[in-house]
Amino acid sequence: MTEHELGTSLEAAEKNPELVSAAVAGLDEAALRYRPSPDKWSILEVLAHLADVEIVYGYRMRQVMADKEPVFAPIDQEDWARHLGYQHAPAAESLALYRANRRGNLRLLKGVTVDQLARGGFHPELKRTVTLAEWIERMANHGSSHLGQIERLKQAYRAQA
Repeated sequence: MTEHELGTSLEAAEKNPELVSAAVAGLDEAALRYRPSPDKWSILEVLAHLADVEIVYGYRMRQVMADKEPVFAPIDQEDWARHLGYQHAPAAESLALYRANRRGNLRLLKGVTVDQLARGGFHPELKRTVTLAEWIERMANHGSSHLGQIERLKQAYRAQA
């Protein structure tokens, strides 16, 4: 990752919480809770997931920047959604947590040097080292990938209403 690519990724990451917030603005509780099937997430669950994964990204990036030879703890996002009450988390609270944690992560990353981007830690699920550059790319793309999911859920809700 070059300095320019880092800047582009951080710019994208900065916009994601506001784009997500705009995508769900004005939705009523029924739309937020709608699930197209029992095994698919609602918009509320997507928002809670975004808030929690931002914490995970922040922790993993801090491990890479500060620890010697970190190993990342795997997470199962389906188990997190099921056991951490994602369907009951208020949308405004999840959005506020997502924004706040993203701001904290961006504050930290604005001081990153190109040399630090090659540092990494071992990811047992991927069975390889994941670098700081990769975590930044994942973080920058994560919200936008869920924007499509939110739009599909809104369309499905309207179609069945």
